[in-house]
Amino acid sequence: MRRRSGWSFDENAPAGVDYSSLEQATAYDTMHQRFRRYEEEAAAIIERLGLGPKSTVIDMGAGTGAFAVYAARYVKRVFAVDVSKAMLGRCREKAREAGLKNLTCRVGGFLTYRHREPPADAMVSVAALHHLPDFWKQVALRRAARMLKRGGKLFLFDIVFPSAAQDLDGRIQAWIESIRKKAGSRLAEEAEVHVSREYSTYDWVMEGLLRRAGFRTAGKHTGEGFQTTYVCTRV
Repeated sequence: MRRRSGWSFDENAPAGVDYSSLEQATAYDTMHQRFRRYEEEAAAIIERLGLGPKSTVIDMGAGTGAFAVYAARYVKRVFAVDVSKAMLGRCREKAREAGLKNLTCRVGGFLTYRHREPPADAMVSVAALHHLPDFWKQVALRRAARMLKRGGKLFLFDIVFPSAAQDLDGRIQAWIESIRKKAGSRLAEEAEVHVSREYSTYDWVMEGLLRRAGFRTAGKHTGEGFQTTYVCTRV
C-alpha cells in the first residue's frame, strides 16, 4: 500500500459509527436484517448489472458480505474490499461456511485499495461512499473507473439528499423515526450520526462527480427515505 501524504484523507478513521470494532461487526447483521433482505437485494443487483458466470466483481465497502457472499455463487470471482478487518472477518466466515473458493477478501477502501488483477466487469458499492467528503468522493470514483473495463458497470447505493426538497429538516427527522420503528433505537441513533458526522451529499453533487469521473448514468432510483441507487457505465 502506498504511503499516505500528510494531507491525505484517512479512510481508516471512522467518520461516524466505528465499524472496525468487533462488537459492531457482530451486531451489524442482526440489526440490518430487521429491515433488509440480503439475498433479494443481491439477486436484484446481479440482474440489473447483467452479471453471469464469466463476470468478475469488486464489492467496495463489502462489510460482512451481504452482497459478496451471495454473488460469489453466480459469478466467476468476487473481490470483497473493506477498511474494517472485523467486518471482513465475518465475510470470510460466511464464505467458508458456504464453501466458496472464488471470494477474495482484501483490506482497503476507495482511496487505498490497489486492484492488481485485470480490470473488473463491475463494481458494487452499497452505503460506503458517504464515508468520504466530496473532494475525496471524486478521487474515489476516478480510482473506481480505472479498476473497471471500458463499458464496465458501477452499482452505487447510498444516502443522497434531494436538492429540490422542501422542509429537509422535517424529512430527515421522519426518516430517522421510521428507522426507529422498523429496526430499533440503536440503528436510529446510527442514522443520526450519519447525518451529523458522515458525508452524504446532494444529488446534483453526486451526479456531477459520477459524470466527471467518467461514468454515464443509465438509471437512477430514489427509494424510501433518502436511499438512492445509480447504475452507471464506464465510458
